[in-house]
Amino acid sequence: MAALAPLAGSFALIFGGCCSNVYCLEAIVKHEPDSGLLITLFQFIFTCLSTLHYQFDPRSRYCLKSSPVPFRKWCISAGLFFAVNMLNNWAFAFNISVPVHIILRSFGSVTTMAVGWLRGKRYTAVQVGSVAVLTVGVVVSAWADATAKGKKMDSSAIDLSSASFESGLLILLVAQLLSAYMGAYVEDIYVQYGNHWRANLFYSHLLSLPLFLSFYPLLRSQFTRLQSSQPVAIPPSLAASLPPPLIKALVRTSPHVLYLTANAVTQLLCITGVNMLSANTTAVTVTIVLNVRKLVSFLLSVWLFGNSMGGGMMVGAAMVFGAGALYGWETSWRIPMRRRERQRAEKAQ
Repeated sequence: MAALAPLAGSFALIFGGCCSNVYCLEAIVKHEPDSGLLITLFQFIFTCLSTLHYQFDPRSRYCLKSSPVPFRKWCISAGLFFAVNMLNNWAFAFNISVPVHIILRSFGSVTTMAVGWLRGKRYTAVQVGSVAVLTVGVVVSAWADATAKGKKMDSSAIDLSSASFESGLLILLVAQLLSAYMGAYVEDIYVQYGNHWRANLFYSHLLSLPLFLSFYPLLRSQFTRLQSSQPVAIPPSLAASLPPPLIKALVRTSPHVLYLTANAVTQLLCITGVNMLSANTTAVTVTIVLNVRKLVSFLLSVWLFGNSMGGGMMVGAAMVFGAGALYGWETSWRIPMRRRERQRAEKAQ
C-alpha cells in the first residue's frame, strides 16, 4: 500500500489541479485570447518560487543543491519545456477553442508512440489500432469545429502571420511532437540518474525565465488589456470580514488578473502531479492518465462555459477518449499480465 501512495497523490494533484486550471484558463482566454504568453510567464514564475525550497542550500555554490544530473541536461529539458508551453498557449490566438485544444492535445498518444518506435520500442496490434482510431478522431473533431466556424481545412494556405484555424492546428501538432520527445528525454534522465523529479520541476522553470525577456513589450501589452477590464465586485457581506488593505487591493484588480494568478497556482498543482507520476511510471502511462484528465476537463469546459458541441465534434471526441482508454488498458494491464504469465511459465519449467 505504501508503494501506491505516490500514485494516489499524483492522481489527486493531476485531476484536482489540472481541471481547476482549465476553468481559470477558459475564463482568461474568453476575455483575451492573445494572452497565452502572459499565462505561461505567470505559471513559470509562481512554480519557480514555490519549488525553490527543494533546491535551496545556503552552504552550496550559488545557494543551490548539487545534482547528479549534468547541468546541460537540465538546460535541454528546460528548453523543450519552454517551447511546448509557449506553443500550447500560443495556439489560443489562432481561433482554437478550449474544447478543441483539449482534444488535439490528446493526440499525445500518437506522438509518444512515434518517438518510442524511433527509439526502438515495438507495439502490439491493439496499441497501433487504438492510436489509429485516436488519429481519426482528432481529424474528425478538428474538421467538425472548423466547419462549424465556416472555415475550410486547406493546409496549403497556412499563414502563421494570420489568426487562422489551420495555423493553430499546426502549432499544436509541433507542440505534441516536442512534448513526446521531452517525455522520453526526461524518462531517460530518471533511468540513468535516479528519481529527481523535484529538481526537474525547479530547473525546467528557472532556466526558462530568461527566455521571456525578449517578449517584454508583448507581455506588458497583454497584462494591460487584462487589467483594463472591470474591477472585482466584492459583496458587502464579504467586504465586512476583510481587512481594508485587502479590499483596496481587490477593487483595483481585474478579476481576470485574479484568474491569471489562480491559473498559475493550479498549474503548479497539476505539473507537480505529472512529475510525481512520470518519476514512478513510464511516459506511456503518463500520457494515458493525462488523456483521461483531459476528458474530464473537456466535459467541464462544455458544461461550465456553454461551448457548443456539434454531432461531428462529439463523435470525434468519443473516438479520441475511447481509443486513449483502450491504449491504456492494453499498455497498463494486458501487456504486464502477459509478461507475468510468461515469467510464471518459465519458472514452472
